Amino acid sequence: MAHRPRKQFGQHWLRSETALAQIVAAAALTPTDRVLEIGPGTGILTKRLLPLVQALVAVEIDRDLCELLRRQFGRVEHFLLLQGDFLSLDLSTLLADFPAFQSPQKVVANIPYNITGPILEKLLGTIARPNPQPYERLVLLVQKEVAERLCAQPDSKAFGALSVRVQYLAHCQWICDVPAHAFQPPPKVDSAVVRLQPRLFDPPAVNPSHLNTLVQLGFATRRKMLRNNLKSLIDRELLTAILQDLNLNPQVRAEDLSVAQWVALSNRISPQLSLTGEQEP
Repeated sequence: MAHRPRKQFGQHWLRSETALAQIVAAAALTPTDRVLEIGPGTGILTKRLLPLVQALVAVEIDRDLCELLRRQFGRVEHFLLLQGDFLSLDLSTLLADFPAFQSPQKVVANIPYNITGPILEKLLGTIARPNPQPYERLVLLVQKEVAERLCAQPDSKAFGALSVRVQYLAHCQWICDVPAHAFQPPPKVDSAVVRLQPRLFDPPAVNPSHLNTLVQLGFATRRKMLRNNLKSLIDRELLTAILQDLNLNPQVRAEDLSVAQWVALSNRISPQLSLTGEQEP
């Protein structure tokens, strides 16, 4: 009997062969890759990944789906299924007993839309605390609106705090659109495939915690000028002088700054915060 998608887990089964092929191609898999798949569902993507990799770790929260996956792939030696909530699992500890599956290099997944943010944070870390063991590549099927924010450029409606936080940690690339009718049942929104390649931003933020706070405050009210949004953190006149010194318009808004400009601004403001007695956020 076919497994019915469950709303509580945000389940929608991808049926598009074109989308599946583009996801696999974007991962650029090799025979030595160890891959993590989050939410394998009925295994439609899993069966395309297995012949191409050295090891595949799948994490599935749904008990019934785990039974289905065991029946399909239980005898495949290089397949390991973990049942549980990805957000609460300590993957490194769980994989300690399975040497062949330790330290996956790539993530390929159709992730639940309702927990996309927390999943991204667990995979990438945060500006202040990046993942100390970053993945080589993440290929994720996400809600189209989220994909637009991840890949957005400055001075666009989609560019926001999420754009800066993720782009500081990874290079983001749009792979393809995936319409709602490519799923069963169709979600209420369209989707897209993105590829994230974690990297060290150069030059880095001298104080990543300050950068994170600046971004949070800067985008708190998008229509306000940056000097108004940051007035609780730094004197407006001092900020105006710093903006001018960075060749930025004193009336600039948060979405007008590139990630590199955010880093440059943070690196100029951080010493001033120390001088005025501000504590690190």
